[in-house]
Amino acid sequence: MKFLIVGDVCGRPGREAFRKYIPELRRKHSIDVVVVNGENIAGGRGINRKTLDEIYSAGADIITSGNHIWDQKEIVSFIDDEPFLIRPANYPEGAPGRGYCLYPFKAKTIGVINVSGRTFMPPMDCPFQKVDEILKKIRNRCDIILVDIHAEATSEKIAMGFYLDGKVTCVVGTHTHVQTADNRLLPKGTAYISDLGMVGPYNSSLGINVNNAIEKFITCRPVRFEVADGPNVFSAVVLETDDRTNKALSIERILFNEAAV
Repeated sequence: MKFLIVGDVCGRPGREAFRKYIPELRRKHSIDVVVVNGENIAGGRGINRKTLDEIYSAGADIITSGNHIWDQKEIVSFIDDEPFLIRPANYPEGAPGRGYCLYPFKAKTIGVINVSGRTFMPPMDCPFQKVDEILKKIRNRCDIILVDIHAEATSEKIAMGFYLDGKVTCVVGTHTHVQTADNRLLPKGTAYISDLGMVGPYNSSLGINVNNAIEKFITCRPVRFEVADGPNVFSAVVLETDDRTNKALSIERILFNEAAV
């Protein structure tokens, strides 16, 4: 099987780039399933009904998220009804939505787990313990298991990768919006990358207008952030798994930078 796992999609420019490149990548790489982090699709912060429908219609099969999942208040009105939209599983008990999903594809079942890191992030339950808890529930029900750790610290993402090495098929990092060059198979066979990167404006500060970011850093006061314009970057990985063993065969980085064209 082949999976396209896409980095954080940021605002309208990110949605447009996602819609532009997904059909081409599906054909070129014979993609079976598309997984995308969508926590920034609505104006750079959160998910609303309109943008969720747009990202699904553009080709997303499974949508993960992160610390901005609650930024659009309307999310609570529909997240429980969306089986393939997941939020970090280590939110406290009782949070709306779910932290993992089971996605049927032909004769296989794909489990996708979403957790948030805790270093330089909002306080959450332990992501390591939470993944263990979920794996006990779903391991025997899945052929392939993917984990999105939405985290600030590279060290925490790498620790999660090695912690789950041999237990899951693939661990990808999201949140920091800059693609890392450490895609690899870990010693026990789990595919890994520290950050998928971003889909959205390249000449920006993580998708946000650079002048907004500069003002905030200089003044140390609240600043209204706006999604930037301009040429886009599209960041993702293609994960290939063995149809017989379900183990990862390769993890290849995809990076389109329209500013360099």
